[in-house]
Amino acid sequence: MQTEILYRPAYSLARVRLNPNEEIRVEAGSMVSMSAGIAIETKMQGGLLKSLARSVLGGESLFVNVYKAPDQGGEINVAPALPGDLSVLEMKNETLMVQSGSFVAAATSVELDTGWGGAKTFFASEGLIMLKATGSGPLIVSSYGAIHDMTLGAGEKFTVDTGHLVAFTQGIGFSVRRIGGLKSTLLSGEGLVVDLTGPGRVLMQTRSTDAFLAWLLPRIPQKSN
Repeated sequence: MQTEILYRPAYSLARVRLNPNEEIRVEAGSMVSMSAGIAIETKMQGGLLKSLARSVLGGESLFVNVYKAPDQGGEINVAPALPGDLSVLEMKNETLMVQSGSFVAAATSVELDTGWGGAKTFFASEGLIMLKATGSGPLIVSSYGAIHDMTLGAGEKFTVDTGHLVAFTQGIGFSVRRIGGLKSTLLSGEGLVVDLTGPGRVLMQTRSTDAFLAWLLPRIPQKSN
């Protein structure tokens, strides 16, 4: 599998070239185009119970689409719903925590899970759901705006607004809390932030969908009765 990101940073598109009979798992609605002969199978990710957990807790689709190349190989193009960038994370027998809305596609050798031990910390926080991605192979994630990539040293602490968090590596310490004055969470009117402690890698997005909606919704004209 070979991946290439085009048209970055505002309207990125991921072009994925598949080897003969190779498969890729794609989030529902993210397929843009594909070459002739690619077969599509819609299946429950990890069985019924895990699929329900991913749908209800992870904010993702109950079913995922698996695209399989024909004998001669093929090509598929994928993109997120919102304008912004894409990043291909080449996983090598490792684990990443990915905000559910940032997942676009992954090799079938990368497993997604919402039942990991630290999930409850995030599930208790409005709007912040993290998927645990484990395995080897390319993982394609999206951002609203550009992606800011940074590496934390051992013991280094950094605070990120939850609306800007895309992914971080396993082993980073985390704690979710409220902070007054930030309005990135629509329901509470207060911001949620996550305190991260290195070592590890953190990916952030330069824009927040929650912040954009908080700005946009009051400006939408309301129908009068």
